[in-house]
Amino acid sequence: MERALRRLRRHHLGVGHGVNPLPSGSGTRSNASMTAGEDVADHVELNRRYWDEQAAGAHGPLAREQWSAAEPRWGLWATPEARARVLPEDLEGARVIELGCGTAYVSAWLARAGAHPVGIDLSAEQLATARAMQAEFGVEFPLVLGSAEEVPYEDGSFDVAISEYGASLWCDPQRWIPEAARLLAPGGWLVFMRYSPLYALCAQPEGTAATELRRDQFGLGRLDWGGRVEFVLPHGDMLRLLRTSGFVVEDLIEIQAPRPAHREFAEVSADWAHRWPSEEIWKARLGG
Repeated sequence: MERALRRLRRHHLGVGHGVNPLPSGSGTRSNASMTAGEDVADHVELNRRYWDEQAAGAHGPLAREQWSAAEPRWGLWATPEARARVLPEDLEGARVIELGCGTAYVSAWLARAGAHPVGIDLSAEQLATARAMQAEFGVEFPLVLGSAEEVPYEDGSFDVAISEYGASLWCDPQRWIPEAARLLAPGGWLVFMRYSPLYALCAQPEGTAATELRRDQFGLGRLDWGGRVEFVLPHGDMLRLLRTSGFVVEDLIEIQAPRPAHREFAEVSADWAHRWPSEEIWKARLGG
C-alpha cells in the first residue's frame, strides 16, 4: 500500500472543444472482450475502491503543487519536460484525452499550452480534487467519471492520448491501448509513462526494490497486490501490442533518477533508479 500512496497521481460529463461524448447506449467499437479467460472487470472495481477509499487521500494534498508547476515535470523523479521532451511540439488546438487523469494536473498543463483536454478517471474522489483545482486556478475542461478501458467518446475524437501512471499502470493494456487507438484520429499521438519492466521484476510487496530479480519476466503482466492491481508488460509484449493496435513506436525514454534526487520513495530508492530505470515513457503514433 505504501508504494502507491507515495506515487504522484484522479461526476460530471462535459463536452470539450470539438469533442463529442457518446450518448448513453450508443454503439461504438468497444474493446471490452479483448482480455479472455478471466473476469475482465475485477481489477476495475478493486482499483476504484482502492483510490476512493485509500489512495486519493494521500494524493489530494499534492495536487496544488502539481497544478502550480510552471513546466511539466514527469514521474517519480520530476523529470522536466525540457529534458524528457514528452509532448508533441505543437499543442495549440489539439484535442487531448488524459486516460486515468487523477487530479488532472497533466490536463491542466496541456490546457495552458493551448490544447483542449478531457480527463477521465474511475475515482470520484480524485475527480473531486481535480474540480477543486479547476476552480482555484481558473482552468476549465471536461472531467469524466469512468474507465479508460471503455471511454464514452466517438472514434477518432482526439489528436493526443496521454497517461502518466494512470491507465498506463492501473488498466489492462490489452484493453486500454486498443481503446486509445479507437479514440485517436489517424496520425494521433499516444504518450504514456509507467514503471519499467525491470523495476517490476525487482519490486517487493514491502520495502524498496531489490537489486536482484524477484519474479519471472515470462508471464509478467498483471501484478496483484491484495487490494489493488497494476499492469506492467515486458518490452516485447508491449511493442507487439502497440503494433497490432495500429501504432508506430517513435521513442522509448528510460528515465534515470538525478543525483541528488529531490526525494526518496518507499518503493524504489534514488540510488536504485540512478543505476537502473524505474520508469519509462513511450511515444507512438497511430498509422493510417
